[in-house]
Amino acid sequence: MSIQVEHITKTYGTQKAVDDISFSINEGELVGFLGPNGAGKSTLMKIITSFLFADSGDVFINGQKINPEMNEIREQIGYLPEHNPLYPDLFVKEYLEIAAGFYRLKNKRARVAEMVEMTGLGSEQHKKIRALSKGYRQRVGLAQALIHDPSILILDEPTTGLDPNQLEEIRSLIRNISKNKTVLFSTHIMQEVEAVCQRVIIINKGILVADDRVDVLKGGRLRQVQSVLVEFAEAPDLKSLQEQKWVKNLRATGEKTFLVDSASDEDIRPALFRFAMENQLTLLTLQEQKQSLENVFRQLTTSFEGK
Repeated sequence: MSIQVEHITKTYGTQKAVDDISFSINEGELVGFLGPNGAGKSTLMKIITSFLFADSGDVFINGQKINPEMNEIREQIGYLPEHNPLYPDLFVKEYLEIAAGFYRLKNKRARVAEMVEMTGLGSEQHKKIRALSKGYRQRVGLAQALIHDPSILILDEPTTGLDPNQLEEIRSLIRNISKNKTVLFSTHIMQEVEAVCQRVIIINKGILVADDRVDVLKGGRLRQVQSVLVEFAEAPDLKSLQEQKWVKNLRATGEKTFLVDSASDEDIRPALFRFAMENQLTLLTLQEQKQSLENVFRQLTTSFEGK
C-alpha cells in the first residue's frame, strides 16, 4: 500500500474533525477525496503529510509508520495545500531552484528544467510569481510538490478558482502525473472526479461515508434512491413535506424549487403529485434526476437545507 490510514481521530476542542477513519490507497491509484466544507478533508490530508499529528490512529507511507523524527518519509510525499503558499516576489525558476535546494538535489538545475517542461511553465519561468495567472500559480505549486520526485502526491483543492480552460489544463496535467505516482486529491467539482478518477473516498462530518469505484457508487447501493426535482407555483409547507414518510432528504434549490430524495426504491412522483393536490398547490415541474456522482454525494452528505 502507498497510503494506509488506520483509525485516525483528530479533535479540536470538543469537535471531532476526523472520527476513526480508515482506508488504504494502492500504488499508482488516482483517488478523488470528497466532502462538504468542514468535513475534515484538509485536516486528514495534513495528517497524512505529517503537517499535523492525530490524537489517535496511525498513518503508513509505503509501509513506514509516520512519526515526527523520520524526514525520509516526508521526502516520499509531494503536497500542494489548498492555499498555495508561494513567494510572489521571486521569479518562477528562482523559486523552484530554492525548493530543489531544500531537498539537497544534486542535479538541481536539470530537475528544475524538467519540472518547468512537465508543468508547461517554459514561457513563464522568467516572470515573477506575482505576475502569473491563477492557473500558472497552480502549475508552480505542482512543480514545487514534484521537484523531489515523490512517489505520492497529495493535492488539496488544486483547481479552485480556475477558469474552464485552466481547469482542463490542470486536470490533464494531474492525469499525466498519475501515470507514475499515487495521487490523492480533493475537489468540489464532481465532473472532475468523474472524468479523472476511478475511485472516490467521501467523508462527512469527520466520518468516512463511502469508499468505492465511481461506477459502483453511481450504479450500486445508492441507485434505488430516487431524486426528483419539484417546482411549485406557491411556497409549500416545508415542514409538512419533509415529514412525509417517502421523503429521505429535501434540499431547496430556489424559493419554490426543491430536490427530493426518496426514502425507498418506490417512485415518489405520484406521492408528490398527491401532496400538491392535498395542499392545493400548483405543480409546475416534476422531473426525475439522472443518477450522477453529484446526486450520490448529496445523498451521502446532506439533509434538509432550507433557503
